[in-house]
Parts: sequence; structure tokens; C-alpha cells
Amino acid sequence: MATTSLTTYTAKLTDGPLEGKTIATEFLPSGGPRPRLELAAPGGGKRYLYVRAAGADTEYSGTDANADRPSAVGYRYLETLFD
Repeated sequence: MATTSLTTYTAKLTDGPLEGKTIATEFLPSGGPRPRLELAAPGGGKRYLYVRAAGADTEYSGTDANADRPSAVGYRYLETLFD
């Protein structure tokens, strides 16, 4: 069975205005999850800043090429940024 390199993971928004939502996001060029996410608010004019929370989920086995990458990472709301 061929293995492929995973390029995205699920960001779980655990609180704030987007609580309970999940989004697919790309790993950093270095291969790690992003430390922060800026997400456009519905209707525009502002963005929500989320920062990485402790812990991550993985669905990969130790022999999988993606075993060192998380499949999901939790993010906490930090602040609203106005444009």
C-alpha cells in the first residue's frame, strides 16, 4: 500500500464566536500545525484570532508516513481584529 504525505489537518475551534466549528487548514512549510489562525468573520470588517491550544489528535499508526503529524488540533479564541 502506498503512503501519501498529508498536507492539511482539522482545526477545532473550542470557544469564542466560532465555537464548535472545524476547518481544514494547511500545515506550515516546516510540517507543523499553525500556532495561530486568523479567520474572516461572516459579513466582513473583522477577523477572529485563534491560537493553538494544548494537545492534538492523530488517526495514524506508527508505521504510517504521517504518524508524526496530527489529524486535528484544538484552537482557542484570543481576540477580534477589526479591519
